[in-house]
Amino acid sequence: RRILRLAEMCRRLETEEEKVLPFYPSSLAEWEQQNARGVLEQPPIEPLALALQDYVGLERFWKRFNKAKLEEKALEQARAALADRNQNLRGLLQQYLAGVAINQKAP
Repeated sequence: RRILRLAEMCRRLETEEEKVLPFYPSSLAEWEQQNARGVLEQPPIEPLALALQDYVGLERFWKRFNKAKLEEKALEQARAALADRNQNLRGLLQQYLAGVAINQKAP
């Protein structure tokens, strides 16, 4: 129920572009895409592959979920980098202000 509720929430939050073009661009070369299509067209023979056929409908959900997780991680890294830069700038500002205060006391 939780996964279905999250999938429904994702659908509501889709951008217009995602609604019109729900597929993500592939990073595979053309020959790799052809090989993948060939493999996907073969009927599955392993028990796990047969069981996964029942969950094909959730593939779109998992793509979006993974995309959201990757974006979340990227934002965390960017935030950490900005926090480090902010700390460095604060240190430089303190050094500058300390230098100005010393120069004002000198005459």
